[in-house]
Amino acid sequence: MSTDVKEKDSNNESRRSFLQVFTATFGVFGGALAAWPLINSLNPAQDTLALSTVEVDISDISVGGSKTVMWRGKPVFIRHRTADEIAAAKAVDVKSLTDKQTDEDRVKRPEWLVAVGVCTHLGCIPQGQKPMENRGEYGGWFCSCHGSEYDTSGRIRKGPAPKNLAVPDYEFVNDTTIKIG
Repeated sequence: MSTDVKEKDSNNESRRSFLQVFTATFGVFGGALAAWPLINSLNPAQDTLALSTVEVDISDISVGGSKTVMWRGKPVFIRHRTADEIAAAKAVDVKSLTDKQTDEDRVKRPEWLVAVGVCTHLGCIPQGQKPMENRGEYGGWFCSCHGSEYDTSGRIRKGPAPKNLAVPDYEFVNDTTIKIG
């Protein structure tokens, strides 16, 4: 073989290698560029993110009063508990409860209870947020649909509900604001 032919083969091989690397790189880059919209579509929408947290001004809730706010499409009960309600919640023998939780496990500050206002039996909304509503024999909430009764800590005390009212993730931003979610 002549040297010209060897040089041509060598040039063709290096050119072929370059084209293969270039094509593979372009293919990977193009695939990633095409996949980006699909991957981005899996992120939650802005309106969903806006509903994931809610800040609530609690300065207007007097002692013994309560407020209902919506969070993730569910009512959240915020109650400013009285000293008697706190004492009653702490005095309960945890062994006697269906869903065993102490009052301290359910609140961050004793005077404030934050609970999702959905009965754990069939998803009804219990009564007891307004002063004149039936709060049941334990002074918390009463679900009139099937008779579940919750105490002042949102724990199930009587009726068919299997669990306590859920406590959402929340934190006190300051003395007058709670951030739920």
